[in-house]
Order: sequence, then structure tokens, then C-alpha cells
Amino acid sequence: MRILVIGSGGREHALAWKLAQSPRVQTVDVAPGNGGTANHPNMRNVPLTDIDQLIDYARTEKIAYTIVGPEAPLAAGIVDAFRAAGLKIFGPTQAAAQLESSKDYAKAFMVRHNIPTAAYQTFTDPALAKAYILEQGAPIVVKADGLAAGKGVIVAETTDQALDAIDQMLGDGSLGAAAARVVIEECLIGEEASFIVLCDGNSVLALATSQDHKRLLDQDQGPNTGGMGAYSPAPVVTPALHNRIMREVIDPTIAGMNQDGITFTGFLYAGLMIGDGPDATRTIKVLEYNCRMGDPETQPIVMRIKSDLADVFELAVEGKLDQANIDWDRRTALGVVMAAHNYPGTPRTGDAITRLATDTEDCVVFHAGTTLQDQVLKTAGGRVLCVTVLADSVRRAQVAAYNAISQTHFDGQQYRRDIGWRAIP
Repeated sequence: MRILVIGSGGREHALAWKLAQSPRVQTVDVAPGNGGTANHPNMRNVPLTDIDQLIDYARTEKIAYTIVGPEAPLAAGIVDAFRAAGLKIFGPTQAAAQLESSKDYAKAFMVRHNIPTAAYQTFTDPALAKAYILEQGAPIVVKADGLAAGKGVIVAETTDQALDAIDQMLGDGSLGAAAARVVIEECLIGEEASFIVLCDGNSVLALATSQDHKRLLDQDQGPNTGGMGAYSPAPVVTPALHNRIMREVIDPTIAGMNQDGITFTGFLYAGLMIGDGPDATRTIKVLEYNCRMGDPETQPIVMRIKSDLADVFELAVEGKLDQANIDWDRRTALGVVMAAHNYPGTPRTGDAITRLATDTEDCVVFHAGTTLQDQVLKTAGGRVLCVTVLADSVRRAQVAAYNAISQTHFDGQQYRRDIGWRAIP
């Protein structure tokens, strides 16, 4: 069979890479894809982004089912359109995708259904927003309401930083419609974890836990990014906490959507802040929802999957997720993002990737912002590559990942040198 993956990032490359390993899969078509998917013998790039054209393609090419990677097509209603055309697709509807496409919607949803999250207020008026910040003090978090490609969150350490964030979002319009409203919330303290599940409308299948590194610089310093690296599993999520997260966050979210008349299908990602203390009493609060797999969390998670992922998705699109199971490699997977010059500001593109570590069974370089031009691989985005490895421990995974990075080069490259640091005593 043939499978269509929508997107062009590292997440989509990783999903396509795993799906292509299935003996039942002839090719994985990736729309529009990147330089990495263009070079794979069992993948084919499809230069389409328009939803109607993608529907025609899926129908004409007899695609078995489609998987949506990024958030923008979900917010645009691609799942609704495919289903209306009688095509199988894995992802949430436009209504369900509001959990990610509107921070204000998600916060109101959590409050309404008693799902633990940070206290907040929403504003469209800059003066009222600034008055609230001065009343609350710092640290405080300012978020663009809409989709901002991972750049719409500012963790302000001082009130001046928070006031500047209001000027950037509600003032100069640099983030466009995404920041026409802002959500201001209390700054939570603890350790973050990414908890991702698959949903088919009735059943839920949890994926391996992971931890993302959002800040640009080592020791979680510098501006927020879309993610500079991740590893799986995340030791902070013990078996006891796993059960609590399912009971206190995931199950109430799916039930709450049903109560609101919205059936949730696709990936549900809960970004969590976990407080200190014994597992039974540690606070668990939702920082954000995503309606897709995380990037770069997908890369290490997928590296640990031993099962046939094509079978899992097939059961999911048929509403039979309760029959699915995933066998996990017990080792640690760790991925380090190599980003372009000036990321996350205005990243430079067009630099030739002159060296690339060789893929092995335990080390894969997943492409994100790359393109193949006249057989020359070049940078084409902010986050360019994610060097991902499997090893017996976090420390060994670190060593292997940075060894592979030393064999990879493009001008202006930048990366963190401490991915996985929280898991190392």
C-alpha cells in the first residue's frame, strides 16, 4: 500500500522513515517533503500543499490513508475535507484542532472540564494586558493566542520583558493574526515532559514519554524555540505518574471534547509541568495542547518503536485502536537539533550542507529545513537537522549524538551541547 504524510519537517521525515520500513508499504509519499525525504528510495516528495489538490492526489494515486504532521493544515480543516471526500486520514477535525490553534480556547476548555493548568487571563487591549502584568508581577508567561510556529511564547523573568512582549504581540503585529489576542498566565515551576497519545475517537494508545528542550542555549537559557532537542523516555514520568497523567489529564480531555460535542481523533500532545515531591502528590499541570506529534520529540520516539507503525495507523483510522500495541526498544533515544544561523529570529537559508553523518541502525539524521537543489543539499529553514541516536543510557546517547554532529557541517550551524542534561545525575 501507499501512505501519504503531510508536512516538510523533521517530524514528517521520522514518521515516513518508520512507515517505509513496513513490508506492506510500497512507498511513502511526503507532501511537500524535504531534502531527506527526497533522497530516500522508498519515499517520494509530492510538491503540493493545497488541500483540494492533495485530495485529488490521494484519490488518483489510491493512497491507503493519510497522516497529517503539522498544525497549519489541521487548523485549516484538512481532516474534515478528506473525510468529506471519503478518504481515510489520521488527525483531528478543525473543531478539535482548536485545542492547539487557540490558546484561549484551550485554557477555557481546561477550566471548564477541571483539567489542571496555570491561572490565566486573555487580552486584546494592550493597556489592559500591561495593567494585569503590573498587578501580577514577574516571572510571568505571555502567549500569542494563535499558531506562531513555536515562537509565540515568552517566559518573562521581569515585568519589563513581559511589557515588551505585549508590545511585540499586540503592538507591532510582528506575529500577525496569531497575536491578535494574548494569553497571560502564571509561570509554573518544575520539570517539563511531553506526553503524546493516539486517539481514534474512542480508544487511546499512549506513546513513549519524552522531554523537549525549548530554549536556544545550554542550561535552558536564551529565547524559546520550536525545540532544540529531545530524548525518550523521560525519567520524570514514572509508572505512577504515567497513570496519574492518563487519569487526570488525557482521559478528562477526551471525555471533555465528547461532552462538548467534538470527537477527538489523531495525536493529542499534552505539554506538562511536573512539580517536585513524591509521585502521589506531585502537581501535574498542562502547559499546552498540541494536536500533532511534537517536533523534535517525534524523532527519538520513533527511533524506539519496534512494531510495524503502518499497522498501528491503519487500525487507528479504522477506529480499532483498542487492537493496537507498540513494542518499545528499552534503550534511550536522543535527538539534537542543528539549527541555521540566526535561528529563531530570521534564519539564514541556502547554506550548503557539506558533510553529513552516515545513517546506521542506531543513528539517523532526520531532515527538517533542507532542500535538494541540483543534487546539492542546502538549508531551507530554521531547524535544519535532528541527529538522533539509540544507546544504552542517556550519557552514551549524548556521546554518540555529538560524535555524529562532529561529522556533519553547514555554515552558521548552531546547536545545544547539553540535550538530556536533566536525566543525568
